[in-house]
Amino acid sequence: MLATADALGRLLDAARQVDGRERVDTLDAGNRVLAADVTSPLDVPPMHTSSMDGYAVRAADLAGASEGASVALPVSQRIPAGHAAAPLAAGTAARIFTGATVPPGADAVVMQEMAQVSDDGRVAFAQAPAAGEWITRQGADIRRDSVILPAGTRLTPQALGLAASVGCAQLDVVRAVRVAIFFTGDELRMPGEPLEPGAIYNSNRFTLRALLAKLGCEVTDLGIVPDRLDATRETLRRAASEHDLILTCGGVSVGEEDHVKPAVEAEGRISMWQIAMKPGKPLAFGAVRRGDQGSEAFFIGLPGNPVSSFCTFLLFVRPFLLRLAGVKHVTPRVYSMRADFSQKKGDRRNEFLRARVNESGGLDLFENQSSAVMTSTVWGDGLIDNPPNHAISVGEIVRFIPFSELTR
Repeated sequence: MLATADALGRLLDAARQVDGRERVDTLDAGNRVLAADVTSPLDVPPMHTSSMDGYAVRAADLAGASEGASVALPVSQRIPAGHAAAPLAAGTAARIFTGATVPPGADAVVMQEMAQVSDDGRVAFAQAPAAGEWITRQGADIRRDSVILPAGTRLTPQALGLAASVGCAQLDVVRAVRVAIFFTGDELRMPGEPLEPGAIYNSNRFTLRALLAKLGCEVTDLGIVPDRLDATRETLRRAASEHDLILTCGGVSVGEEDHVKPAVEAEGRISMWQIAMKPGKPLAFGAVRRGDQGSEAFFIGLPGNPVSSFCTFLLFVRPFLLRLAGVKHVTPRVYSMRADFSQKKGDRRNEFLRARVNESGGLDLFENQSSAVMTSTVWGDGLIDNPPNHAISVGEIVRFIPFSELTR
């Protein structure tokens, strides 16, 4: 069995960004990956703006202001956000609002709380401002011609906002990764169907489809395939023709009814099988030939137990798909946190334990760590990455990977 780090390294070494790009509306580009740098055509903000509601002034005009001797100035103009500003005449103040253009000639803004409006419309200032006070300088956030989003960036909501802030109506993105998925097991039924003795509902189909959607993949769901070698081989051939990755669930172990591994070996190759992890040992990686095209579709076979399938997807399939999509940094952040539980005996494999953050900032462990207990993944906030043969003591610092890092 391969160590988890070695297995992930093999997958990522094999992954290459898919060919092709497309231009999409920025509004529709969420979760896509940039195929080219985004360079700003302008400064942001594009002019000096006020950081406060108040009065734009020339600091020199208020040089004599103090607590005992205020200086009063007439108001020469009113500048709301989005309106042009005329040059500020010497010896006057301009009423200005947050985000509005600072008028030429003004070099400071006095917040309105520090000014007193008199009955004759003049404004008195009891304190002289420093030059530049409460002014956001042109280009303070972004300078013209600077790269604000490099190629390979996955477009989060805030990245879309940043692109929009420099006027990008469309973005060049890597084409969506095409994934074919199917499930094996004569016992599987879909919710809504009768559940006869020996049958179970196919929860993995819902979990994996949702995870693939969050990664922006173009998914072809080939459904449930009968537990037969010929049916599995035929489905693999269909899936390979137009997809970058074939993802299966179930049938990769060593039982007589586990046909996925021999089917892949007949239609392509298995280059990795069985990972020293718990849950999720029977994970397979390889490729399936695309007929007479002389090329291959990648293949990843996940175990059938729902927690095993979920964990192996998060830890292996997710970073592999991100790398296919052109994302450079695919490693989730890991946090050092306190274990508020003990586990007297470690497993010979690398364990990934479902845990939850408690009110005191420590971690509680779900009591049943079976690979069939899907409730642990809803109850928990993430996975403890526990090394092989390692017992955990109360108060020990452990490696914790939040689900928020693994499902985005």
